[in-house]
Parts: sequence; C-alpha cells; structure tokens
Amino acid sequence: MNIVFMGTPEFSVVVLKKLHSEYGVNLVVTQPDKFVGRKRVLTYSPVKEKALELGIEVFQPRKIKNEFQVVLDSKPDIIITAAYGQLIPKEILDYPRLGCINVHGSLLPLLRGGAPIQRAIKRLHNTTGITIMYMAMKMDSGDIISQKSIPILKDDTTGILFNKLSYLGRDLLLDTLPSIINGTNERRVQDMNNVTYAKNLKREEEKINWNLQKEEIDAHVRAFTPSPTCYTTIDGKEIKILKVETCGSHDNSAIANLENGTIFILLEDAIGVKVPGGVIKILEVQLAGKNPQKVKTFLQGAGRNLIKVDKVFK
Repeated sequence: MNIVFMGTPEFSVVVLKKLHSEYGVNLVVTQPDKFVGRKRVLTYSPVKEKALELGIEVFQPRKIKNEFQVVLDSKPDIIITAAYGQLIPKEILDYPRLGCINVHGSLLPLLRGGAPIQRAIKRLHNTTGITIMYMAMKMDSGDIISQKSIPILKDDTTGILFNKLSYLGRDLLLDTLPSIINGTNERRVQDMNNVTYAKNLKREEEKINWNLQKEEIDAHVRAFTPSPTCYTTIDGKEIKILKVETCGSHDNSAIANLENGTIFILLEDAIGVKVPGGVIKILEVQLAGKNPQKVKTFLQGAGRNLIKVDKVFK
C-alpha cells in the first residue's frame, strides 16, 4: 500500500514512526524549515528529522493548496495526517482510493481547529482524546471513524498532554487502519449541535488576567506550558510564569480586600498572589533573556529587588 504521511510537530513523530514500521510510508509532507531563536538557526520540523532518519522522501511546500502535484504524483492509496498545520486542498482529498485520514487531538465534534489540546486544558475540560476521521474541505468536519478518551489530570500541561495523546493517537490509528483498508470501518457524521472550536493561541492571550478565578489562572498557565508560555508584568518588566499551584480561600479579610494580583507573601520557594476565591503560588519564573528559574533561586538573585510584598502584577 502506498502511504503519504503529513505532519509537523513532535505529536506527529510518534505516529509516523509506528506507521512506517507497520506499513511503510512512501512520502512525508511537512512544514518548511524555520529560523528559530535569536541566532536564527534554520531548523527542521520534528517530522522531517524523523523522516530523514527513516530514509523517507520529504516534501515541504510553503502552500500546499498551490503545490500539491508532488503528492498526487506519488499515487497514494491513503493519506494520513496528524497536526500537519495547513488546510488540505480538494485535489488531494479526492485522490486516494482509501481516503484522507486525520488523527485529531480531541473528541470531535468538540474542539475543531488548530489548538484542541491547549483549549481543552484552558477551558477546564475533564476529558479529552483522539478522533480518527475522514478529512473534508471544512476544517475537522469529516465523518468520525473511531475515538478514544483519556482524563485530563490536574497537573497536565499542554506538553504532557501532547505526549499522552500522541501515543493514544498512534495506537488508535493502528487499531483502526485494518478496517479502513478492508472497508468495514464505521463512519459517523458529526453532530453539528455539539460543535465547538479551538482556534490557535494568540499573543494577547499569553498575558495572565489576575481577575480570573484561581482554577482558571492555573489552567491558563498549564495550557501555555511549555510553549508559548504566559506572562505578567511588574514595574514595566515582563515576567514569564512557568509553574503555579492553587491554594485555598482567603479567610483573612485584609487579604480579601487586596487588589487582585497583589503579592501579599514571599515564601522561601514561592510568591503568593491574591486572586478571586483564593491564592496562586508562583513556583517557577523567567525574566527576558534569562533561563527559567525556581522562585527560590529567582528571589535570591534578579528577583530580590523586583518582587516586593504589596506590589501588584499587571
């Protein structure tokens, strides 16, 4: 069987590796190389790195909607995508005799779009999962073939959940493929009444709103970890907030009357911040141009003169 695989981030690598070992992949399509970091180092996508390691031909169109002939010329029987990152044109969707199959990181019709894992955490969902589906012209709107769910744990970050779902997606895809190949798979139309969307994260969302409930702030930080991370400011200086934990309600009326975002206590290993309904303890931070730091180290160094009780995060 002639298989084309389309994917880009680390999430896709786990799927590609097992798919190639079980069936063989003839062509990998991934996003173009990017300049990364302050030194502008030209960097391959994780999928390209793995494809080259496995000896698979790689195609990197800047816009797949205009540069799809290479895919058609490979004469795929099936195309499998997992977090590729571009909309697939009709010419590709219509070509494979077994269809175009997508490994999607949510329980569709919930969380259609480019950031389903991040949005599931940020919206305080208790459960997420993987959907194996047929692709259609409208994003994530195709018929569902199979699904499997997992719980979202209270300490799950986007990085942790990406890893869990990549293995879940790998296993569910390999379990589902035989039925797709022999034509015995299920095909269920999505219920439009239950559709929700998971748009890509925006820069303006990275800033913490200290007027949110403590659980929402905790979820916000976890959803943006490890990337792009979220931040707050104090005295005009931007501080990335990398890890927090929630504490109980503030019984002390003096604390309850403080402005949200106020630093009201400095512990040896944490910064206590007043928020609605409780307290957020900040455990790890990062200043611009610096490495991530535990708060204990931060308060002994750069944070010593910056972080004071009664200062307010904005």
